Amino acid sequence: MRVRNWLAAAGAVAAALLVPPLVTSGLDTDAGAQLRGVRVLVPNAPGGGYDTTARTAAKAMEDAELIRNVEVFNLPGAGGTVGLGRIVNERGNGKLVMSMGLGVVGSVYTNRSRSSLQDTTPIAKLTEEPDIVVVGKDSPYQNIGQLIADWKANPGAVPVGGGSSPGGPDHLAPMLMAKAVGLAPRTVTYVQFDGGGELLAAVLGRKISFGVSGVGEYADQIKAGSLRVLAVTGPNRIPGVDAPTLSEAGIDVKFTNWRGIVAPPGISEKERVALVELFRQLHDTRQWRDAVARNGWTDAYAPAEKFGEFLTAENARVATVLKELGLA
Repeated sequence: MRVRNWLAAAGAVAAALLVPPLVTSGLDTDAGAQLRGVRVLVPNAPGGGYDTTARTAAKAMEDAELIRNVEVFNLPGAGGTVGLGRIVNERGNGKLVMSMGLGVVGSVYTNRSRSSLQDTTPIAKLTEEPDIVVVGKDSPYQNIGQLIADWKANPGAVPVGGGSSPGGPDHLAPMLMAKAVGLAPRTVTYVQFDGGGELLAAVLGRKISFGVSGVGEYADQIKAGSLRVLAVTGPNRIPGVDAPTLSEAGIDVKFTNWRGIVAPPGISEKERVALVELFRQLHDTRQWRDAVARNGWTDAYAPAEKFGEFLTAENARVATVLKELGLA
């Protein structure tokens, strides 16, 4: 009997050793079980900021051996509110998260969405980044002053494009620019594209006069010389980018975008803690730090509770800005 028990125990140990772990020892076994099969919803088209953030995070997680086989999928539409509706309707699904940011906050108002970010479960704020004012290499505009002069002379004839819907960062930034140079935002021709990929094609094809987007989305094109950066919307210049801030160019605007992760409402506390811990550990990895630097992002990590407070404040701020601009 003792021999039989000993053999059974030995067999159990051997079986355990033969099964590869799904998550490294950084996450406990309960968390690892909860995180098996995690999916990341991107609420805009491939090539946009949310898409870049999601795929970069997924790769960093896998390279750091925090988790395996993270699936990233796109569900674009209505400035991110189609994806928002999906995440809210997935109530109780602890294996789904959404990559999102400032654009979704504004789109809730401009698209009159029935779903709100206040209905989601905040997981983590990840990054901030300034927008950039860009033109193609064949554009006649060599600097921001030339662009602004033409824009002020005939705003309707100088269309600006962005990868977000009205109320999103790529829309708010040029509207604030217009207001700062004395243009009524309602006179500006803004062309909405569903993500950075479509916007890039329009800028390079000169279908619009200039574009506004996050620097991380176009780092390769800027480096290759196919895009020319005329200005940076943030408070500081971007290392490696030969362009002034709007403030340096005499335009009183300082504007930054941010991105984070939310989960559906109604997930269990165990699932919530596991997701929060996963993104905390991601933040501490070399792989993520390198990716943040490579994309020109600023580390703005804030865990669940702090991110939730931030979302509430941003919701109120964006509503105020949209009303001031006469856009909500």
